[in-house]
Amino acid sequence: MKESIKIFEQKNVRTVWDEGTEEYYFSVVDVVAILTDSPRPRKYWNALKTKLKEEGSELSQNVGQLKMQAEDGKKYLTDVASTEQLFRLIQSIPSPKAEPFKLWIAHIAKQRLDQLQDPELSIDQAMTDYKRLGYSDSWINQRLKSIEIRKELTDEWRAKGLHEGVQFATLTDIMTKTWSGQTTKEYKQYKGLKKENLRDNMTNTELVLNMLAELSTKQISETANPDSFDEHLNVAKQGGEIAKNARLELESKTGKSAISSLNAKTGILPIEKH
Repeated sequence: MKESIKIFEQKNVRTVWDEGTEEYYFSVVDVVAILTDSPRPRKYWNALKTKLKEEGSELSQNVGQLKMQAEDGKKYLTDVASTEQLFRLIQSIPSPKAEPFKLWIAHIAKQRLDQLQDPELSIDQAMTDYKRLGYSDSWINQRLKSIEIRKELTDEWRAKGLHEGVQFATLTDIMTKTWSGQTTKEYKQYKGLKKENLRDNMTNTELVLNMLAELSTKQISETANPDSFDEHLNVAKQGGEIAKNARLELESKTGKSAISSLNAKTGILPIEKH
């Protein structure tokens, strides 16, 4: 599941992409807010849901729930609808925005399916998004490379029978702690981050060192062929050690720490632009 925010006429629509079903799920309340301009979209949706249920509509019964991040930064179970369900729901809401919103949904869905058929489109979209946020070309190139390296590592973990979630996070923490001296959580706190992505707030130097740790871990894993999770932990530490040694040598030559407290808001973007 990959959560993201899409923009329709300068208004946010929370979405989740389910890689298993290759389907987008949209926050129903966000959609209702856009179509109705209601100051209380949740109340509107609850009333509509009751009405649909009384009419015997299967739509009200089939709408699911997923955890989505709210404005307070916390995640709550939220009613969501697939693209098909959303088209049916829109028919129940009289709105002059209905037709343009349908076209927008269709575009979002087609864009994602096109990206699945041609991964280069995903890269192009990522470049556009990062440029819009103000990142420099040199930083973007490093970031896209880091995404490629990360995917190769996670593919290796999956091939070895590991699972996303706790296992991936634990191995990542081992690598990060080993090369940087901080766990992922500590690293984010050092940079003053909360929900933000750590890699999106790394300097070029930090990205390169993190890539070295992940690339080394993948290659060692391919060679050592670890069987148990404990063996994977040892491999992750070895990969992190390689990046740690590179960091220490760089710091000894420059007299500067390779670990920066800067993030995208407090220095990376302005510095990278110059």
